Amino acid sequence: MKMSDYLKDRSLFLLINTLIFLVLTGILLLFEMNMGLILLIFILWFFPLFSYLFMEYVKYRKFYDEFRDLVDTMDQKYLLPEVMREPEFLEGKILYEGLSEISKDMHEHVKHYRDLEQDYREYIETWVHEIKTPMASIGLILDNNESKAGKSIGSEMKKIEDYVEEVLYYARSSNVGKDYLIREIDLSNLVKRVIRRNASDFIRKGISIDMEEVSFTVFSDIKWLEYILNQIVGNAVKYTKSGEGSIQVYTRRNPESVVLAVKDNGIGIDEKDLGRVFDKGFTGETGRAFGRSTGMGLYLCRKLTEQLGLGLNIESEQGAGTTVQIVFPLGSLNPKD
Repeated sequence: MKMSDYLKDRSLFLLINTLIFLVLTGILLLFEMNMGLILLIFILWFFPLFSYLFMEYVKYRKFYDEFRDLVDTMDQKYLLPEVMREPEFLEGKILYEGLSEISKDMHEHVKHYRDLEQDYREYIETWVHEIKTPMASIGLILDNNESKAGKSIGSEMKKIEDYVEEVLYYARSSNVGKDYLIREIDLSNLVKRVIRRNASDFIRKGISIDMEEVSFTVFSDIKWLEYILNQIVGNAVKYTKSGEGSIQVYTRRNPESVVLAVKDNGIGIDEKDLGRVFDKGFTGETGRAFGRSTGMGLYLCRKLTEQLGLGLNIESEQGAGTTVQIVFPLGSLNPKD
């Protein structure tokens, strides 16, 4: 708060006082009053006035500077009334009370929408668990009635299962911290589980898999990590041509991390799309060409890895394949590795 701004705000008050003093001075001069007396009146009038204005300016400046500092430094600015001190002057009290009412109303609205979000998430999770029962029944029926049509239906059922799982993990993705268990994970076993899960797609498309260079153990949540890796492997299979594709899964130790990488020789990603593949709902030229992309898989992978404290990188060249890397920082590694 600048002194010039403060005086400008008080300009009308100062102008009125000046005009009154000039009128009084004119009257005193008409009565031929001594100039020394007029000077004394000037001092007695304006010295207390400017002293009061200066003290008021200091008080206002201290409050508004603190107020501005809090606004600039706080991440959650709606909490401002809870950390700022209540001012002692009238205008500040009015501002403080107004902000407090706004904050209270905002908290009530946030609580309302959080409750709605919670109800929606619980409904989605219940729906996913309920729909798994008829899906499992359909799977059993198909297993007991092998036919060409049954295999095609089974392939489509796997897609439905993947989309249902995507819905479930999306609903839970904002609350990973409440639903994870950190434990030691052997990356080799994790990769084998994901490969077995996608075995039918590997066989159907005639894609070879190389995972001999997978080692190391890390600490993370097995359920969320398996979902992330399954999405990455599923994308690699999806965008690799049948009969001539190969996927390599390997690990590499860096000075401060372990990298789990999935490399394919598929169609790759256009350079102009590469920076947006983690955006929500983004499909790009590759996704539109295959017609099956929802644009949610890599978005969820990035969101989940960030909440798990992991890194996720992607490198690709159109026509030459794609490499996706999950980066486990030093703190998530087994000290034995």
